[in-house]
Amino acid sequence: MRLMTLLCLTLIAFAANSVLGRAAVGNGLMDATGFGLLRLLSGAVMLLILCRARGLKIAQPRRMSLFGGASLTLYMVGFALAYKDLDAGLGALILFAVVQITMFAWGAFTNQRPGALQLMGAALALVGLAYVVWPRGGAAEVNLLAAALMAVSGLGWGIYSLLGRGVSVPLVSTALNFCWASVMILPVLLYVGGGTVITLQGAVLAVVSGAITSGLGYALWYSVLPQLPGPVAATVQLSVPVLAILGGALFLAEPVGLALVIGSALILGGIALVALAPKPKVVATS
Repeated sequence: MRLMTLLCLTLIAFAANSVLGRAAVGNGLMDATGFGLLRLLSGAVMLLILCRARGLKIAQPRRMSLFGGASLTLYMVGFALAYKDLDAGLGALILFAVVQITMFAWGAFTNQRPGALQLMGAALALVGLAYVVWPRGGAAEVNLLAAALMAVSGLGWGIYSLLGRGVSVPLVSTALNFCWASVMILPVLLYVGGGTVITLQGAVLAVVSGAITSGLGYALWYSVLPQLPGPVAATVQLSVPVLAILGGALFLAEPVGLALVIGSALILGGIALVALAPKPKVVATS
């Protein structure tokens, strides 16, 4: 019960990031790359303060910090740049599809292959997500570069999630990942530009997103990951776009249609199949 509660809080935090990002960047209160940098910096500050308050030693193997920071940077940069030219719904589909593929592929590579029922559940959830977010009313023109950038972002988040399964102190690991990512993102911002559009309201939204729903949310995600089988961790994230759409409807007055209701039922059904399926046996290698 405790694990499910923490998992639900984590997924809500992920969805809240989308709502905060839409409110700030979508309304022109802050540019996307500047929002990403302030989000990382505020998350790093919050997490370091919490580590100090709890008397935790802020250290982990340098290799883990570098990989964690790099994958987090990859996610942040790809996400910010892709949404300059990509429909929000299609972007969510690409992002979470790549996350799921990355985590399932790694499970297969490490001989932790998902069972048939888990694969069916993942496919059902993916179909439901596609039904919810796919543009309607005619064919949509897809910017191939933006789609590739969002796929890179999904790869970054998938790697970041996989790395989280091996951390010993989630709060410290997340703090250091945010610190490294705050530095790693600077060359990208210098190259593509950013930080030119900022308002007080946009900055507040970025800080809330960074310090609370990103910093604390990602630390919570790292704490629950070791307790989740790989296929479950991959598939439950497909609920985030639906939660984000619901949050948008509640806080940003975005419309909710029949597609969301049907798609949500498919996604939740798929997640249930993955979560309740018998744990597949580890494949032995000779």
